[in-house]
Amino acid sequence: MRYFRYAFLGALGVALISVCLANRDFVTLTLLPAALGDLLGLNFSISLPLFVVILGAIVVGLLVGFVWEWLREHRHRADKTKAEKELHKTKREVRRLKGKQAENKDEVLALLDEAS
Repeated sequence: MRYFRYAFLGALGVALISVCLANRDFVTLTLLPAALGDLLGLNFSISLPLFVVILGAIVVGLLVGFVWEWLREHRHRADKTKAEKELHKTKREVRRLKGKQAENKDEVLALLDEAS
């Protein structure tokens, strides 16, 4: 399995390098369209190689997806925490009740009851 992973990562690396080499031309990215930028006074623009824009867009998309999924699963994490607290509370109560039950018994008998 390790060799398949290395082969996959190597093929992925070759594909990414070929995409980068094929898209080396510079492109200009502007914050807003020209008319709106002139109206608001925000004419920010930057020139980057196209492969940086492509790979950056992929990274930003992955980050947005991870954050979206983390927020979506918040309810499940909260339910799990609540269930763990309830379980801990129940175990504590069982230990307390077993202690009350074993008060009037011999110590050896109390240990045997606790083990079963």
